Amino acid sequence: MKKRSILFILLIIFLFSTGRVPLIAYYVEYKEQYYRLYHLHYIQYPDDTMENIRWLEMALKADFANPLYALAVIENETQYEKYRYLFMMHLNLKMIEQYLFLGNKWNKRVAYFYNAPFKEQNLKSLETAETCYRTALIYWKDAKEWAEKAVARRFRFINLERVQFWQDEAGRIERKELDYEKTINRELANIQKVREAFERMP
Repeated sequence: MKKRSILFILLIIFLFSTGRVPLIAYYVEYKEQYYRLYHLHYIQYPDDTMENIRWLEMALKADFANPLYALAVIENETQYEKYRYLFMMHLNLKMIEQYLFLGNKWNKRVAYFYNAPFKEQNLKSLETAETCYRTALIYWKDAKEWAEKAVARRFRFINLERVQFWQDEAGRIERKELDYEKTINRELANIQKVREAFERMP
């Protein structure tokens, strides 16, 4: 029995080393494919967040896949149009989330007196956080525009079940329950307050 196991393992190694067993791979070129590469990490290290930003950027630039490969069941052109608007809105919202994660890594919420010796580093860190938040604001503008298109009157009775969460996001934006601009502006105001506190330090 042990001999058979060893022979089997050796055969597998031989087949892979000679290239006789092809490895399965596919070319990523559509929004849906790039979106599948995006994923949340248990701990959001900056490199993990940057990786997600890269996949989402690629998704924003890429073409849509054929409706057969959409992330929702598409039966007609009107459904497909709504799907595209929702998808673009959702991608922009995910970009905002990632930039907020990134900004939070550098955001100093309080200027503690014992950080005075590291004043310059803290000011630089606040500048990085501010850049992340201001970038997120750009994506918020786009997300709102796509959401407005997705909730147009002619789409009111079209329900795409598999992307119900996206439809909920569009509804929350329309009702102003989801307002990243308010959140980001609050963070920017706090950054300015902390920056001024650091600048007053000797």
